[in-house]
Amino acid sequence: MIPALSFPLLMVVFAIAAGVVIVCSLRATGLADVIADRTRLGEAIIGATLLGAATSLSGTVVSVTAASSGDASFAISNAIGGIAAQTLFLAIGDLVYRRANLEHAVAEPANLFQCVVLIGMLSLPLAAMTAPDVTLAGLHPVSVLLFLVYATSVRLAAQMRETPMWRPTRTYLTRHDTPEDAAEEHRSATGPLLIFGGLVCLMGAGGWVISLVGAELITRYGLASSLVGALVTAVATSLPELVTTLAAIRRGALQLAVGGIIGGNTFDVLFLVLSDMAYRDGSIYHAMTPADVFWIATGLLMTSVLLAGLILRQKKGPVGIGVESVLLFAIYAGAVALQVFATG
Repeated sequence: MIPALSFPLLMVVFAIAAGVVIVCSLRATGLADVIADRTRLGEAIIGATLLGAATSLSGTVVSVTAASSGDASFAISNAIGGIAAQTLFLAIGDLVYRRANLEHAVAEPANLFQCVVLIGMLSLPLAAMTAPDVTLAGLHPVSVLLFLVYATSVRLAAQMRETPMWRPTRTYLTRHDTPEDAAEEHRSATGPLLIFGGLVCLMGAGGWVISLVGAELITRYGLASSLVGALVTAVATSLPELVTTLAAIRRGALQLAVGGIIGGNTFDVLFLVLSDMAYRDGSIYHAMTPADVFWIATGLLMTSVLLAGLILRQKKGPVGIGVESVLLFAIYAGAVALQVFATG
């Protein structure tokens, strides 16, 4: 069906699929806040795991579909390009939150820890690329390691929530993670979780349609896979993170907003694990192109800047937002310009 569509209709289908993903993610944000209160896990943990995984599902479908069709660069650039775009969304959130620098207000050790984990996970594909091309049952050992690191980090982050070994300095600008309604802690989370699951299914279906449109753009117009993956499908499937971030900030759920982005980015690295499973021509890491490596480096740099901002906790920058947010805008704009120039 997709190949038979004209370009305008192709863009209409793309827009509808993206719209479904965005609307579902907006509803999912409110449910995630309720689930965080009812399960007593907190906004940072629920944002980094449940909400982060849910809003990343459409991107997962895109990468796995691309890998199963043999386009490794499309799969990788969609995953890593999404990490760069989503990190930029925190800078946009900083613009929206006018009371203080967003990174100052969200004083949460779990967010710092997740940033460190993300930097480590992003370095592993680079190590795999330079290591021998070895696969076990079609899976590179680094893929197994990535999954284990993610699973362990989720457990450790939950432990940090229950028994923190240190606490950040609280200021009058710090946003505390407290339930809006004390009665929420005594209600069941089953209902919100079931609705949340249904929304996740719709987001996955939207991601599948987006992957078909992206593949058609590559085939029909001869566009570079890395360009379409990093700047078209990655941005489209990352829009839920932008919507949920801004919605969470408006609700005052700052921990959920930041935790959702960082946790979503960490989950996005797992796209590579699933893509490696779907890619049947060997290790997907050894099929990476220089453009894919470029986006991994961009993701590492932007995450490092974000981590520095979360640690320094500047109250307000000279232009109304934190210096780290200014740097994130500059890095992403420069990366996009270089990518377009290199493939133009």
